Amino acid sequence: MDHSEIAQKRLAAQRIEGQKLKEPEQVVQWMGAMQAQNYPQALWAIGKRMESATQAHVEQAIAEGKIIRTWPMRGTLHFIAPEDSKWLLSLTSPRMLASSKGRLKQLELDDAVLQQSAKIFQRALTGGKRLSRADMMNLLENSGIRVDGQRGYHTLWHWSQKGLICLGPIEAKQQTYVLLAEWAPQAKELMREEALLKLAKRYFISHGPATLRDFAWWCGLPMKDVRLALELAKPFLISEEVEGNEYWFSEEVSFSDAVHPSFHLLPAFDEYLLGYTNRSAVLPLEYSGKVVPGKNGVFFPVIVEDSQVTGTWKRKISSKSVALEFDLFSPQYRLPAASQKEAEDFGAFLGMPVTL
Repeated sequence: MDHSEIAQKRLAAQRIEGQKLKEPEQVVQWMGAMQAQNYPQALWAIGKRMESATQAHVEQAIAEGKIIRTWPMRGTLHFIAPEDSKWLLSLTSPRMLASSKGRLKQLELDDAVLQQSAKIFQRALTGGKRLSRADMMNLLENSGIRVDGQRGYHTLWHWSQKGLICLGPIEAKQQTYVLLAEWAPQAKELMREEALLKLAKRYFISHGPATLRDFAWWCGLPMKDVRLALELAKPFLISEEVEGNEYWFSEEVSFSDAVHPSFHLLPAFDEYLLGYTNRSAVLPLEYSGKVVPGKNGVFFPVIVEDSQVTGTWKRKISSKSVALEFDLFSPQYRLPAASQKEAEDFGAFLGMPVTL
């Protein structure tokens, strides 16, 4: 196995190529967790992995609570399956909460203030209610809790990490908040080793071939937990050494499903890049600055041809259509004929005609 094969196998494992899934919730559960701080782009990340998808279909799954959006790992928004919310947060939140103590102290958000805010949120949201971020801020202000200087944001983030609240559907173009216990009543609690095993299996089956360091980056857990998780998962995985690194993956995935040649328009922050700490198998180092300008953590949507990132793209949506613009790494490079169909698929996802 070389880097090219690693990349092609990842396309199949991530369901970008080969056997795709029918429902949005199946995609999210298969992937374990999907980066979702950019909401419109994250919708396409799900749709791209489905047999036939529309944005409305994905958003309907969110509205019905089949997918939830919260901060389960690395302090970053992800889509996760509601039934996974309890055990996943129980694994990942302690480290994030510990790292936030200094910031909470700076903001003068002590335990008394946080507990008061929890009671306010509980009362306001009980009974299936949904409130926008502005409404949540007003609740705090009206109860004498300041929200300036990121105090409001960190209060919401803290209680999302604690599993009290999570993000609900978009309503009137505003993100809402809901009580996690009401929104995900099917959430399961697992013993710690069972949770670690489930997390490692989900990652390596859906993201493999990947290394221990890739998994550690993705989940954000301490290395002792990461090593234990992989040890528990090894009976379900196979491995291969490439250039001194051990890559783990699953025989459950049919890697023969990878397509060659192939062309894909992947969204910003897609797991095909974000799911690994070492991205050299798909993105040459000399072009990384074009995907993440200024190394500011903001990833552009990428063009992937034959498993390799060859450029970036963006969309401009008008009232009647969507126009796609491409920025190719090489001036000699020309888009293949397959780019037209991919663009049309993206337009179909949005329910709009598309122009290049």
